[in-house]
Amino acid sequence: MSLLSVENLGKAYRAYRSEWLRIARWFYLPARPTEEHWVLRHVSFSIEPGEAIGIVGQNGAGKSTLLKMVTGTLQPSEGRVRVNGRIAAILELGMGFNPELTGRQNVRHAAGLMGFGAEQISRAMDDIEAFAEIGEYFDQPVRIYSSGMQMRVAFSVATAFRPDVLVVDEALSVGDSYFQHKSFERIRQFRKQGTTLLIVSHDRGPIQSLCNRAILLEKGRIIKDGCPEEVMDFYNAIIAEKENSTIEVRKLDNGKAQVVSGTGEATVGDIAIIDRSGRRIEHVDVGQMVTLRIEVNVHSYIERLVLGYGIKDRLGQVMYGTNTYLKKQTLSNVAAGSRLIYEIDFPMNLGPGSYSLQTALCSSDSHLVNNYEWRDLALVFNVVNIGKEHFAGCAWIDPVIRVAGA
Repeated sequence: MSLLSVENLGKAYRAYRSEWLRIARWFYLPARPTEEHWVLRHVSFSIEPGEAIGIVGQNGAGKSTLLKMVTGTLQPSEGRVRVNGRIAAILELGMGFNPELTGRQNVRHAAGLMGFGAEQISRAMDDIEAFAEIGEYFDQPVRIYSSGMQMRVAFSVATAFRPDVLVVDEALSVGDSYFQHKSFERIRQFRKQGTTLLIVSHDRGPIQSLCNRAILLEKGRIIKDGCPEEVMDFYNAIIAEKENSTIEVRKLDNGKAQVVSGTGEATVGDIAIIDRSGRRIEHVDVGQMVTLRIEVNVHSYIERLVLGYGIKDRLGQVMYGTNTYLKKQTLSNVAAGSRLIYEIDFPMNLGPGSYSLQTALCSSDSHLVNNYEWRDLALVFNVVNIGKEHFAGCAWIDPVIRVAGA
């Protein structure tokens, strides 16, 4: 049995000529609205115990509306949500908090609404206060809290008791870096203990590090449901898409989906990693000096051309990225028919593992302006440790250690 099931869910906001007609609709009497705006429609998916799902999409795609219906704070216009377990949610900042009550009083109120008794709340109060780390403000009215302090208290009470399903909206984005790290570490602990996660974020980092599945919403409908790296690549392509650009998804020999988007004035051709003797290699030693060789074919006149690249780990998180705009090597007035060869030298100071390259051809420091081509999984390669001592992590940062007083 699924832990959470969403069946043909939809939400419409309707306007009526009078409030009497709106009330008549509640009792299923015939009452036609004068306006009807659907923010979410025909959304269906199920979540199994222990899964971690990321919900992504542009502003207005319906992400927050979906989470509110999943948690029961908003009633759907059609469809239904079935939950077989306890849900804890962090939605809009301070949602459900009374600004005139103290943090401690709001914790008692919020935990009570979550279904916990006074004795359970009292036992957990010290831990909630300690995790929030807002000091004496815990006994001050919430109306004097900063947004970050509200988020600390909201997260602390929502996660004081491990839920079956944890739902997190963008609220965590307002916190300081220290508390964000602390919060995500608690989420990771819950994941190890079997909690199911449903999270909304514009940041691909949390989605790809925490989730094993992602759902992309566009204009209130699901347009992609799959592995986080593939979904985030497709989402990135949608953001960059202009009127005359296209998005193409290609299945590679290794089974992965490559997303390519852009207007096509310039495209990447051959791409390879070259060693010092000029040989193409797919396995690179930790710290080895290599050359990334990228061929670019220009199909139309381009006033200004920028090449960017990024190295991603197996989860799709960017380990390093830069471009010729940042390096002050932009090309101007590039003629149609030009064939350009970029050679980029660097030491492969990465930890052992599988990596991929993404490339971007644009006109500035961002592919959101004149996206000629964005290509994910342009090249896949492996880093192996042949001659270095064993180390942990994703970067080779070899230290010199000095000890005084020994």
